[in-house]
Amino acid sequence: MDIVGRRNWYFLLSLAIILPGILSMLFFGFRLGIDFQGGDQYNLSFTRPVQASAVQKEMDTFNVEATVQQAGPNGVLITTKPLGNTQETTIRADLTKKFPVDPTKSSYASVGPTIARELVVGAGGLIAIASILIVAYLSFRFNYKFAVCAILALLHDVFLLTGVYSILGKVFNSPLGEINTLFVTAVLTVIGFSVHDTIVIFDRIRENLRQASRLTFEQNVNLSIIQSLARSLNTSMTVVFVLVALFLISPQSIKGFTLALLIGIVSGTYSSIFNASPLLVVWRRLDPR
Repeated sequence: MDIVGRRNWYFLLSLAIILPGILSMLFFGFRLGIDFQGGDQYNLSFTRPVQASAVQKEMDTFNVEATVQQAGPNGVLITTKPLGNTQETTIRADLTKKFPVDPTKSSYASVGPTIARELVVGAGGLIAIASILIVAYLSFRFNYKFAVCAILALLHDVFLLTGVYSILGKVFNSPLGEINTLFVTAVLTVIGFSVHDTIVIFDRIRENLRQASRLTFEQNVNLSIIQSLARSLNTSMTVVFVLVALFLISPQSIKGFTLALLIGIVSGTYSSIFNASPLLVVWRRLDPR
């Protein structure tokens, strides 16, 4: 199996996968959750069981980017974009009229834009800090070329994940594509998993290079990938099986988080095998030193 020799095909496949997401991010942006853009949150309790789908259908008539989640048989949790006082009053009155709302057990809350901006800055800072620490560790453990190739593979995973969520949230208007704090948690988890997989292959490359061998650098890298392939796939598949089961049975409130992990784990496994290590070969050809 010549994975490194076919590296250009894998690079083209990666580009074809992430390009639609990049275009979606540039032209449509993201469907931001209440955590990041601010907004209103209604925790409604009813006097009898009401389905979230019925409430969602009613909220869609107001065009306020509402997301309705079931909160027990007699309750729902509604999040919307920031509303004005008039619009908020209209929506409350309509929901009270159409559904058996129990005002004594229902609550309303809002997140202001200042808090939302702080969360955006904090999330971006966490991802930046994680990336810097990863580069520093890999530079110390291997060398800076390994660190740069690992970060490029991570960028592939991040662009793929954010691109898919941009398409889901803005193109298909799906609540699964909402960007919130759980999504940031998933991104950080994916980064850690992807680097873990990449380091295993890098360590195998270094061990093979230390041994006296007539193989070229490119052949050594390809051999190292093949030697680590079964281990990487077995580890990833066990996680994927769990995430698929969790996605199918999990409540709506964490389906987006589970889907992000599922996409990220699959992408991280692919990039570790087909992107990170072949990039070392490309760099070696450009700079034989």
